[in-house]
Amino acid sequence: MYTNFFYQLRREGVPVSITEWMTLMEALNGGLAGSSLSGFYYLARAVLVKSESHFDQYDLAFQNYFRGIETPAQLLDQVSKWMENPLPPKMFSEEERNELLNKLGLPDWESLKSALDERLRTQDGPHHGGDKWVGTGGTSPFGHSGFHPGGVRIGGESYGQSAVKVAAERNYREYRSDKTLGVRQFEVALRKLRQFSTRLDGAKDQLDLDDTIDKTCKNAGKLKLVWTRPRKNTVKLVVLMDTGGSMAPYAKICSQLFSAVHKSSHFKDLKFFYFHNCFYDQLYLDATCSPRRAVKTVDTMHLLSKDYKVIIIGDAAMAPSELTMIDGNIFWDLGNEEPGYTWLERLAKTFPYNVWLNPIPEKYWERVHGYHTIKMVQSVFPMYELTLEGLDQAIKKLMVRK
Repeated sequence: MYTNFFYQLRREGVPVSITEWMTLMEALNGGLAGSSLSGFYYLARAVLVKSESHFDQYDLAFQNYFRGIETPAQLLDQVSKWMENPLPPKMFSEEERNELLNKLGLPDWESLKSALDERLRTQDGPHHGGDKWVGTGGTSPFGHSGFHPGGVRIGGESYGQSAVKVAAERNYREYRSDKTLGVRQFEVALRKLRQFSTRLDGAKDQLDLDDTIDKTCKNAGKLKLVWTRPRKNTVKLVVLMDTGGSMAPYAKICSQLFSAVHKSSHFKDLKFFYFHNCFYDQLYLDATCSPRRAVKTVDTMHLLSKDYKVIIIGDAAMAPSELTMIDGNIFWDLGNEEPGYTWLERLAKTFPYNVWLNPIPEKYWERVHGYHTIKMVQSVFPMYELTLEGLDQAIKKLMVRK
C-alpha cells in the first residue's frame, strides 16, 4: 500500500523509518485519515515527519507522487451534474466502519487512479448511495458524503484545501534546514541554551517528572515521587556580529538575528558587540563601528567570566593580511599592534564556550572569495552554517567546553 510513496519521501530527504511507515499503515487501517486525500496528507505528515525542518521535503514528495489525483476544479467540471441533489451525509457507526474496512480493504494507489480514470470514461449519469460509481453517500471510493477507507473525495464539503494543493503551495519552505533563519526559528533555537541552567540550593519543591517515571518503573509500577530544586537560568551570552563590506548581502538576516536575540528572555546576562571583518583591540557598540562608540577588547575579556557563551556571526571572508599582519586593520586610520589571528586565539582561549555562525552556505566555504581566511578562522572557532540545522549543531557545541 503506497509503497512507492515511501521511497519518494526517502528520495526527497525525509528520514522515514520502517517502524513509522508501519505505524501509518495501522493508522490508516483504523480509519484515522477519513475518506479524503487531505486527511491522508495530514495523518501521514503527523506520523512520518519528525521535524518541521522536513515539512517542505514532505510537501515536495506528496505533490510529486499524488499530482493530479484530487483536483476538484478539474473533476467538478466533468462531474458537477452527477453531484446535484446529493444524499444527506450518512453517519457510519464505528462497527460499520470496521466492517467496511475489513470488507473493502485499502486499495493500491495506482489501482485507485486507474479505477477513477475508468469511471470518468464510462460513467454516464449520477449515482447516489452505491459502492462503485462517482457519487454521494454509499461506500464508493469516489465522491463525497459516504465512507471508504481509501477513497478520493470529489466535491462536497471541504474540511481543508486539496492535499495536493496544500503541498504545491509549499507553506513550509522556510522551515527547511538548508534555508537561512528567521526571527522565530532563531528564538526557538536560543531557548535550547536553557540547558546551561543549574539547580541551585533551596527547597526541593518541584516535581522531577523524568526521575519520577524512572523510579516508578524501577519500583514495579508503584508510584514513587521524586522532588528537585527549581531550575534558575544562569546563561550568560556574548554575541559578536560582523557588519558592513562583504556582510552587506546578509544585512536582513543579521537584523533578524539582532531582533531575536534582544527579544529573548532566556539569559541571565547578554552582551552585544560589533566588528568589521576581524576584531582587534576594540569592539564596537553599534553597527557603524564608530571609534566614539567602542570598548577595549582586553577590558571586556577581563570583566567577563569564562562561563560566558560566545556566538560570533560573520562570513569570515577578508584579505589574509587582516588576520596575519600588524596594522592589517582595513580601517585606514586604525592600526593594530597584534595580528587579527592573535586576537581570535585570545578570545577563544578566554571564553572556551564559543561558536562561529557563517551566513555563506557551507558548500561554498572552500571556493568563495576569502576561502583562505575562512579556513583560518575555522582553525580557531567551531564554524557552522547559519541555517536551522547549523544553529542546532552550534547550540549543542556550546554545551561542551572546546
